[in-house]
Amino acid sequence: MQPSDVKALLEARIEGCDFHIQGEGCNFQVIAVGEMFDGLSPVKRQQLIYGALSEEIASGAVHAVSIKTYTPAQWASAPENAASQNQGA
Repeated sequence: MQPSDVKALLEARIEGCDFHIQGEGCNFQVIAVGEMFDGLSPVKRQQLIYGALSEEIASGAVHAVSIKTYTPAQWASAPENAASQNQGA
């Protein structure tokens, strides 16, 4: 699978969320940004993402997933977001 494949799967299964995917083969890093995470515990946030990829994880198409979740307000000050904005400068 490619990062674009994982992004397409997540976008189709979780509405109202922006995804930033890195990785290759069957190991991926997922950053998810959405209002839906407001008020959810870190465990509940991760369960949403894992649930959306459960078929691919079960089949082995996705082996390892690292997940970071943010609300839009949290994303505005997240180190990963600052790094991506600086790369474009």
